[in-house]
Amino acid sequence: MPDEETMHIGELADRTGLSLRTIRHYDEINLLTPSGRSDGGFRLYTEGDFERLMLIRRMKPLGYSLEQMGDLLRAIDSAGANDEASADTRRMLEDFQRDALERREKLAQRLDMADEFLGLLADRLR
Repeated sequence: MPDEETMHIGELADRTGLSLRTIRHYDEINLLTPSGRSDGGFRLYTEGDFERLMLIRRMKPLGYSLEQMGDLLRAIDSAGANDEASADTRRMLEDFQRDALERREKLAQRLDMADEFLGLLADRLR
């Protein structure tokens, strides 16, 4: 990390739209560990940490629990540690992909129902 650009938690929060409290909580539960600390003990994050946090943020609307997020991140880390993911890791990532697609479809259906509801309200207001 010596030559890598770092940012403090406030900049990371601004870039991701997440609160300082949320980012600190993710650190406490080992979902997102800062890449380093400043001489004063402040958390320092890299671009890789930013990307990891964005992945977490993108999982939230699909309703994944913190535990499930951790499972996926560990699978991704495991796949990234090897040039080729193990069969178990690949299967886990495929399962997550299938599950995410199902969750996205359910979310799309809910959005369609919300649009129908908004249309009904608009009709009533005419």
